[in-house]
Amino acid sequence: MAKSRTVYVCADCGGTTPKWQGKCPHCNAWNTLEETVESSTPAAAAHRYAPLASASPVRSLSEIEARETPRQPTGLDEFDRVLGGGLVAGAVVLIGGDPGIGKSTLLLQALASMSQSANVLYVTGEESAEQVALRARRLDLETGNVNLLAEIRLEAIQAAVSEQKPTVAVIDSIQTLYSGELSAAPGSVSQVRECAAQLTRLAKQTGIAIVMIGHVTKDGALAGPRVLEHIVDTVLYFEGDTHSSFRLVRAFKNRFGAVNELGVFAMTDRGLRGVANPSALFLSQHEQQVAGSCVMATQEGTRPLLVEIQALVDSSHAPNPRRLTVGLEGNRLAMLLAVLHRHAGVTTFDQDVFVNAVGGVRITEPAADLPVLLAIMSSLRDKPLPRGLIAFGEVGLAGEIRPAPRGQERLREAAKLGFSIALIPKANAPRQPIEGLEIWAVDRLDAALDKLR
Repeated sequence: MAKSRTVYVCADCGGTTPKWQGKCPHCNAWNTLEETVESSTPAAAAHRYAPLASASPVRSLSEIEARETPRQPTGLDEFDRVLGGGLVAGAVVLIGGDPGIGKSTLLLQALASMSQSANVLYVTGEESAEQVALRARRLDLETGNVNLLAEIRLEAIQAAVSEQKPTVAVIDSIQTLYSGELSAAPGSVSQVRECAAQLTRLAKQTGIAIVMIGHVTKDGALAGPRVLEHIVDTVLYFEGDTHSSFRLVRAFKNRFGAVNELGVFAMTDRGLRGVANPSALFLSQHEQQVAGSCVMATQEGTRPLLVEIQALVDSSHAPNPRRLTVGLEGNRLAMLLAVLHRHAGVTTFDQDVFVNAVGGVRITEPAADLPVLLAIMSSLRDKPLPRGLIAFGEVGLAGEIRPAPRGQERLREAAKLGFSIALIPKANAPRQPIEGLEIWAVDRLDAALDKLR
């Protein structure tokens, strides 16, 4: 009979220690050690750490022929955009998101589309086969060629994949799987790590693309050991408000494409549908110009997006005025208000300042600095910005306006959607005029504010 021993596994790095400690001895993270029971049979250890059947020879890098890897389109243009053009043979993709956000629906739609030209397999560990069939019928999907397996035992899944030899396999979800070689419960750190490692090994050996669905914690991070994100080739996050019909798929890691790509979907009664013009989602429709609103051109991967930034400045009745941001970095707002005071002479020490990015989008790039300050000034003066104005640019601590990457693409997107004025950094000024777009190029914050007086 196999002997079991209790070990403590770090949720961040996956390191093990025989006894509990407040700090992980491997990565020095605090309060990340979780108790688990691990099998110690020699056969299990030998199986887990056995070398590959055929080891690759050592070669010079210059001798290796670099060629473009063919991709399998998923049939969903927005999903293909995030993946970098489609699924690569042997790639392992991990997609996480809140419960009920639509992860299973998205992948079931993708498999139904790919099943017309490829052999696909859907492995469900959270739902019964009947539940998956009901969802497919509700979405009116053509699933005659979609193979389904309701199983949570890793060894049975490996055998089914080896027998079916699908082009793409979906695992829903990795936290429900368990390996019989470990005595820990499904979802534990050791089980998630072992199952993910074995499935990744299977994908690399057979060339099967495997897509794994992962749960997320209350903090929005993928549940399980941090090493899970290092094992896979691509990490996607499915975001969105459950009270809204719009969903965002964002790539945070992609060995076969660009990171920070964004796919936009709309949830309908027939499933998820790609949004061809996502800029329209993040722009409010005002019958007349309102104070405290500024449209910015942001860049998500290779896609330019127009997002409306709203600001509200109001008198504070508390000793410490509030600084609140939604969709933007809170600490950066405090820095921008200090720059506004120092280099433009505008004080907000007795004002509450609220800033919001419309549509639930999250903006992390510093090119949002100038639009945020323009929206704040518009609200503070209670004076709308000029109609058709768009802005972007990073504001430095010395009051300078720094350029943003891919400025020409941002300007072309603004012109395409009918904007007529662009307040941008001088370094982003186009060499050739853009039809229908007047360029206001500035290099200092005070010069930008003077343009709006």
